[in-house]
Amino acid sequence: MILLDTSVVSAVLRRRSRGEPEEAVSRRVAALLQGDQQVGLPGIVLQEVLSGIAERAQHEKLLAALRAGFPIILATEGDHLLAADLVSLAARRGIALSTPDALIAAQAINRHASLFTSDADFSTLAWSGLKLLPRDP
Repeated sequence: MILLDTSVVSAVLRRRSRGEPEEAVSRRVAALLQGDQQVGLPGIVLQEVLSGIAERAQHEKLLAALRAGFPIILATEGDHLLAADLVSLAARRGIALSTPDALIAAQAINRHASLFTSDADFSTLAWSGLKLLPRDP
């Protein structure tokens, strides 16, 4: 399984100021969707993406498209417990880890999934067992 991070979903959805980095991410997501592995969207990523949409009609349209395109992976109690541990362990290493990023990482770790992200912050979690999908195939 591959989980998508908010940075990736945002790049795919970006309409304005879309450059080569966003195009490359979009091509990669399209290729992943054609592959053999399931591609999922953590619930917190769904929340983060939808939080940026003010217009209700656009919000509903995007929600329908995301639900149709990806299984939404909801966090379990175990995911939340691991996320709390990740924040604490990261802090001991001098790494500031946000609660949403910790939950995304925990969901990937607990599902033995790879995380596709363009957020360099996740690379600081190599010690945690988080598997990052290489940016280039």
